[in-house]
Amino acid sequence: MAFGAPIVEKVDEGAGIQVLIMAPTRELALQIAGELRKFSRHYNLNIAAVHGGVSIYPQIDAIHTSEIVVGTPGRLIDLIQRNELDLSKLKIAVLDEADKMVDMGFIDDVEFIFENIPNEKQVLLFGATISDEIEGLKRKHMKNPVYTRGRARVKREHLKQYYYNVKTQEKFSLLMHLLKKDNNESALVFCSTRAMVERVAFNLKKNGISCDMIHGKLNQPKRMKIMEEFNKGRFRVLVASAVAARGLDIKNLPRIYNYDLSDDAEEYIHRIGRTARAGESGEAITLLSERDYHTFDQILNRYRMQVKELEAEDFPSLPFHKAPQGRSRSYGRGGYRGRSNNRRESGRRGYRRKKN
Repeated sequence: MAFGAPIVEKVDEGAGIQVLIMAPTRELALQIAGELRKFSRHYNLNIAAVHGGVSIYPQIDAIHTSEIVVGTPGRLIDLIQRNELDLSKLKIAVLDEADKMVDMGFIDDVEFIFENIPNEKQVLLFGATISDEIEGLKRKHMKNPVYTRGRARVKREHLKQYYYNVKTQEKFSLLMHLLKKDNNESALVFCSTRAMVERVAFNLKKNGISCDMIHGKLNQPKRMKIMEEFNKGRFRVLVASAVAARGLDIKNLPRIYNYDLSDDAEEYIHRIGRTARAGESGEAITLLSERDYHTFDQILNRYRMQVKELEAEDFPSLPFHKAPQGRSRSYGRGGYRGRSNNRRESGRRGYRRKKN
């Protein structure tokens, strides 16, 4: 939200829509709109958030009296095609999380929106990385752009990163063991697929952990309600897919767990960025099994971070059941009978980082 305060100062009350901010997800759009309302509370400006998953008609009413509109590409295109979104007075266009826009396949939608806004405007583009598609947008829609790069990550003393080398069938048992040691602190558990999110959440609940889950298939009101309850401490553990890795403002989160890693090394950076925010300390703990080794090598080689290996204490073996609908593939039972200190005897294969 580095752009929030300067934008508010350039907007004239009652002069139509002067700022359009595009965001890849509904959660991020709502967060941006909420922060802008805080910045503009002394300016008497109207800010509308437009996104799918809810009725379009209240959003149409809102944009007709707004000076700033924050929206997702699909809903913005819908409003443009209905001739409800008047962008003739636009001064500033912002593309937030531009790299995520590309990842989610929104690049053509963004181009369509740019084609329907005035040529004379200021364009602000934000992203963790700049892909070829984003370079194309920059060349086409920005004039003599100034490139600014922020700090790549939080200070090392604020964010501690650890990993446990663990067999796949042990992961859930180890996760339960670690959560029970966390003194009831809140935690965010990332999984690489929706099916695994559902399965981990189901098994945590079966074992007495107060938790809920969030992923892209949940409708918008449900996702908003879950996030609100998590921030209020109504439940302790949130199990999430990549939808929670960016753009969500999660308060007082001391620890995140990577239950498994996605194939995208960059997603790791966004995941660990959910903790150790605003000067607070935090921990990122990865449960590393053989299928994660390749991505983990990419992470360490690309970002040159220090991630310390921890040895797990003895922990009980727990079953890892399928989720009720049976949509996720089975990983068998989460754990095994006892643990051995002899790696060869236990069949445990230690992680060894590949050298360049």
